[in-house]
Amino acid sequence: MLGVDPGLTRCGLGVIDGEPGRTLTLVSTDVVCTAATDDIGRRLLVLEEQIERWLTLYQPDAVAVERVFSQHNVRTVMGTAQAGAVAIVCAARRGLPVALHTPSEVKAAVTGNGRAGKAQVTEMVTRLLRMADPPRPADSADALALAICHLWRGGAQARLAAATSAAAAASAAAAATRAAAAAGAQAAASAGTRAAAPAGTQAAAAAGTAASARPGPAASAAARALALYRAGGRR
Repeated sequence: MLGVDPGLTRCGLGVIDGEPGRTLTLVSTDVVCTAATDDIGRRLLVLEEQIERWLTLYQPDAVAVERVFSQHNVRTVMGTAQAGAVAIVCAARRGLPVALHTPSEVKAAVTGNGRAGKAQVTEMVTRLLRMADPPRPADSADALALAICHLWRGGAQARLAAATSAAAAASAAAAATRAAAAAGAQAAASAGTRAAAPAGTQAAAAAGTAASARPGPAASAAARALALYRAGGRR
């Protein structure tokens, strides 16, 4: 995991190894410095070259960069944002996932207090990585804190995403099962209706035939009169 504390004058880099719930190990940390008198393009190019060198050397699985937030010094914010953008582009060029964390998120993850000072952050980073001496300067400690923050938070977020995905898949499967059952019931009902319709039609036709075979009242009276006439003629 590579943590990047962006800045034009000083850009902290820190690489750690480990997993959530296991002991963390310091791999390397350093600060890339550029002269304020240099052209902005030259300064950003230096940052890119150094970040690319670290990505090639340490092959991290992900990159964590500090999210830029509003400050009173607009010039400082612009420089920090530009340096952060360089780190993001370098990671994206290699297809590495990039995470952005605010200073408060990092402080809360490392010290348990989102308003902790730099001294507290440095002390906790030193303890967590079992370093003999605190990382100096503070930019180096901040970069390591970013890496620790993302390693811990990233693991929890991955587990949450996996659980959410599993729940969504189960819900979709249940909905598909219900839809299939409803479709089957509807098909069975339609088949029963079609089967009953010919039988009803046949019964109605038979009843009509029987009714037409039986003579009506007028026809019966005429037949009796004719029978009596013939009988009288033969007498």
